[in-house]
Amino acid sequence: MDWLPWAVVPVFIFAMCIYTSQFATSFPTLQGKRILLLIAHPDDEAMFFAPTLLALTRPELGNHVKILCLSSGDADGLGEVRKKELVKSGLQLGLRSADDILVVEDSNFPDSMAVTWHPRLISNLLTATFAPKMAATSSKQAPQASIDAIITFDAHGISSHPNHISLYNGAHAFLKALMHRHSGWECPIKLYTLTTTSILRKYLSIVDAPATVVGAVVRRKELGGFPTPLVFASSPVGYRTAQKAMTTAHESQMRWFRWGWITVSRYMVLNDLKKERTL
Repeated sequence: MDWLPWAVVPVFIFAMCIYTSQFATSFPTLQGKRILLLIAHPDDEAMFFAPTLLALTRPELGNHVKILCLSSGDADGLGEVRKKELVKSGLQLGLRSADDILVVEDSNFPDSMAVTWHPRLISNLLTATFAPKMAATSSKQAPQASIDAIITFDAHGISSHPNHISLYNGAHAFLKALMHRHSGWECPIKLYTLTTTSILRKYLSIVDAPATVVGAVVRRKELGGFPTPLVFASSPVGYRTAQKAMTTAHESQMRWFRWGWITVSRYMVLNDLKKERTL
């Protein structure tokens, strides 16, 4: 009978996954919004944001989700391969079309653990892509943009990767520039960031669900069209979809440590995001 406790473990985890995914649907979410997922490297969308993508791309919510990746992940010379992998993964995770996935090729944004990307350059890129009329908009007019929300990493970047952290700073710089000369108007774009946890919690998979839910419950809440916090938990089917987005799409990246990540990382099954104060 020594095997009995071990046999109960997968049943317990499966049941917790089902319960948590159902409970997460009680949290308010984004509906009818134009949403940009801003990432640094191909595979960020699957390794960190899969629960968010699987939730927000549900057809009944009426969202239009796009991915903007600021590098091709060419550190090992696989940039062209990884761009195609990102498209394949994005479609598996619910995006409508390959046209909704854009990868930037720019020497200012190298894939590197030693390089911090300049926030002004990120801001300029986001302006040209999503708010091209910024300079021509009068201070007496509301600022305009072609997206309603940006989702990206928080100030710690989940893994402390400088490219991830750069996106946080660049997104803030973009929204600050967008609202320049427009005091009194509401910012047309809301910024949501993925919460960085401790190393211990990072590798607890679905077992981290109670701490995630409690953390979301005690946070300051806002309802309306852009609620906060946002909590997304994948069902067992969604969890497997996220894993397959790595194993069948990002095949070039499946080294031993990523097998460990897709097995035990909480970010493969749980995402909690908060809305940033941008001004």
